Amino acid sequence: MAHAIDHVLIACPDPDQAAGEFEAQLGLLATGAGRHTALGTFNRLIWLGDSFIELIGIEARKLAEASWVGRPVLQAADAGGGFAMWAAATRGIHEEVAALRAAGSDLGDPTTGERVRPDGRIVRWTLAQAPAMGPLEPPFLIEHDMTAAEWSEAEQAERAVQRHPIGGPVRFETLELPAPDVPLVTRRYLRTVGIGPFRPSLVGRGARDATIGPHTIRIAPSHADGWPVATIQLKVGGTAEPDGTVVRDLELLGCHWVIRAG
Repeated sequence: MAHAIDHVLIACPDPDQAAGEFEAQLGLLATGAGRHTALGTFNRLIWLGDSFIELIGIEARKLAEASWVGRPVLQAADAGGGFAMWAAATRGIHEEVAALRAAGSDLGDPTTGERVRPDGRIVRWTLAQAPAMGPLEPPFLIEHDMTAAEWSEAEQAERAVQRHPIGGPVRFETLELPAPDVPLVTRRYLRTVGIGPFRPSLVGRGARDATIGPHTIRIAPSHADGWPVATIQLKVGGTAEPDGTVVRDLELLGCHWVIRAG
C-alpha cells in the first residue's frame, strides 16, 4: 500500500536555474541531480527527508516525446512550467499492483528504471503507472532499490537531519491539486492506486482529503482555465517561530508554495 508522497515533478526550462530560484526564494537547497538518459530528461532534487521535489527539464525532446515521463513534463513545460505529476512510495510493488489490478486498476506491469548521478553512481527503482499520466491523473507507484545509490542507511540518516537555508529540516505536509470534477478524480485515485477513501476536508471549499502515511492529498474544486496550479504545503522544523506560523507563501514555477513552522 502507498505509504507516503515520494516526490512531485515540477517541469522547468532549466533545472539548475530553478534550483537557484528555490534556494533564493523558498530557502530550499537542491543537493541531488541526474539524468534519465533513455527518457530524455534531467533533474535537480530538493530532498525533504526521504521525499523530494524533482525539478525536471527536457534534455532530448524526441526521446521525451516518446517516454511516459517526458510527455507530461513537456506538456507542463510548454504551458510555461509547473506541476506535471507525482509519485507515491510503496513497498512490495509487485504484490500491490497484482492486488490493485484484481480490484479493477489499470496499472501497467512494474518496470525498472535508473538515473545516473553526476558522480557516476546509479539510482535504481521499480515503478508502475497507468496508461495516462498528468497533473489530474493518479500518481505512479515507485519502490526504490535500497541497495543502490541514495537509499543506504547512511544516506537516509543524513537526509533526516539535513538543514535547509530556510532554517531547519523541511518535510512535505499537503499536496493540493485542483480538479474540475472532484468526485471523478478521487474515484480514480482509489481505483487506480488504492489511495482513499477521501473525506470532506477541514478547509471546506468542497475539497476532499486522503491520508497517505504522514502526508495529506487534497483534491479541490477548480474551474479555472489554463494549467492546473498545485499548492504544495511544507513544514520546517527548528525555527524560532511558533508552530503553524507561515514563513513562506508565494508562487514559483507555476505552483503555490506554503511553508509553515512545525
